[in-house]
Amino acid sequence: MHEQDKSSVPHDLQARTRRNRMQMVAIIMIGFVTLGASYLVFYLAKTDGGWRTTNHGEFVTPHTTTAQLGWQVDGDQRRWWLWMVTADCVTGCLQQVQKLQALHKLLNRDADRLRRGYTDVTGAPRADWMSQYPGLAEVRVADPGALERGLYIIDPNGNLVLFYALDTNPKPILDDLKKLLKVSQIG
Repeated sequence: MHEQDKSSVPHDLQARTRRNRMQMVAIIMIGFVTLGASYLVFYLAKTDGGWRTTNHGEFVTPHTTTAQLGWQVDGDQRRWWLWMVTADCVTGCLQQVQKLQALHKLLNRDADRLRRGYTDVTGAPRADWMSQYPGLAEVRVADPGALERGLYIIDPNGNLVLFYALDTNPKPILDDLKKLLKVSQIG
C-alpha cells in the first residue's frame, strides 16, 4: 500500500502544478488583454473613431484670451460672456441681439452669471438701439478686423471657449451654456 501512495503523490503534484500554471497563464493573459484594449481605445479616441464631444460649438483654436485681443469693456469682466462679433451692427444684427437676450433669459437662475456683449468690427460708434437691450455691453478690442464674425462663449478667466456662426440656432448654444455653467466652479 505504501508503493501505491507514492505513485499517486506525483500524479496529484502534476495536476496541481498544471492547474497553477493554467492560473498563471490566465492572469498574464488578462493583463495582456487589458493592456491591448486600453491601447485600442486610446488610438480610436485619438483618431476620432466615432467618439465626439457633446458640445455643439467649435472650440476656439488656437487658444485665445481676452487679454490677447486687447478687450475693453465697462463693468465686471469676471463672468461668463456671450459675445457677438459682427459687422454693421447698426442695421444688420438686431435679430442676433434679440437671440442673445432670449438666451440670457432662458438661463433662469444662472442668468446673473452671464454677461452679453457685442463688437462691431467696422468700428461704428455705439448705436442708439442699444438702449432697448439693457445689459448688453459694447466691447472694444485692439484689432476688430482680425476677428471672425460669430458668437463666442468666454469663461470668467478670459478664455475664448466656443465659437458659433451668427446664423446658429439658439438651442444648441443654450445647451452648451447650461453645461458649462453647471460644471464650472468659477464665475
